[in-house]
Amino acid sequence: MTTPEDALEELILGAPRRYTRQQIAETAGLDLETGRRLWRALGFAETADDEVLFTERDLDAVRLMTRLTDAGVLAPDVREAVARAMAQSLSRLAEWQVGMLIRVIEDQGGEVTPQGSREIAAAVLPALEDLQSYVWRRHVAAAVRRMVVTAGPGDEPGTWPLVVGFADMVGFTRTTRRRSTAELSEMIERFGSTTTEVIADGHGRIVKTVGDEVLFVADDVADGAGIALALQDRVRAEPALPELRIGLAAGPVLVRYGDVYGEVVNIAARLTAHARPGSVLADRGVADALAGDPRFALRPLRSVAVRGYRHLHPWLLERARVRADR
Repeated sequence: MTTPEDALEELILGAPRRYTRQQIAETAGLDLETGRRLWRALGFAETADDEVLFTERDLDAVRLMTRLTDAGVLAPDVREAVARAMAQSLSRLAEWQVGMLIRVIEDQGGEVTPQGSREIAAAVLPALEDLQSYVWRRHVAAAVRRMVVTAGPGDEPGTWPLVVGFADMVGFTRTTRRRSTAELSEMIERFGSTTTEVIADGHGRIVKTVGDEVLFVADDVADGAGIALALQDRVRAEPALPELRIGLAAGPVLVRYGDVYGEVVNIAARLTAHARPGSVLADRGVADALAGDPRFALRPLRSVAVRGYRHLHPWLLERARVRADR
């Protein structure tokens, strides 16, 4: 007998459960242990090989992955990393979407039931899927333009010359203790919307947001500096937001599966931790790139000892003051 929960799952997955992992692997020509690793990389709990868990769409996905591997598009040694990168982004998106739908139901005075959820899923999922596809294609087009037309690769394989910035809310832990859940939710929403808008307007892009901190990058150092200063200006005008500390560093960055790594990222993080509330600290790479740019003023500060760097030289980044004509 099919339960309402089963019917809801079948609607969302697009097909009923029919296969075990063993059957999927044999039919798609995938090694069983590889299948286990990919399932875990997608963020799902381990299951027994004989549990009927998978659908026709799972089989289609495995076949597609196998074809891409055979064609040389998806190398065997990167499949799990690709699966992890996709899963981490889509898992957060799914949690947010389901939470949003539940709040909509509750705000209308209704009860969240399997039948009601099924009706909502049937009405909303196709639209969400189309919207996600549109946004994904737009981001792919933008990434292709950046990598093929605008920017060039760095000297080392897999590296790109970027400016990396961290923006961190000051006293976030203390602030959360003083605010109600509703106030905290508003603060997080305002932080997300403000940083997204400012970074996009400044020709940068968000790599990730982790609680009270956002990591962003830009191809042009001046754009990155402009973003940092604009973030400080916007946050000062937002009563719901605490002050920011921001650190900037520029140089070759390893870009891998949507994330960034390397010494430049580490230096930006260390500068952020050392920055005073409301200030922007930059490294030598940023200072050298902005030398002579009339829009910015950079003042060298004393070297500091931080984790991993005994003599890190920061520069205080500000807007250049415009002198009045005499």
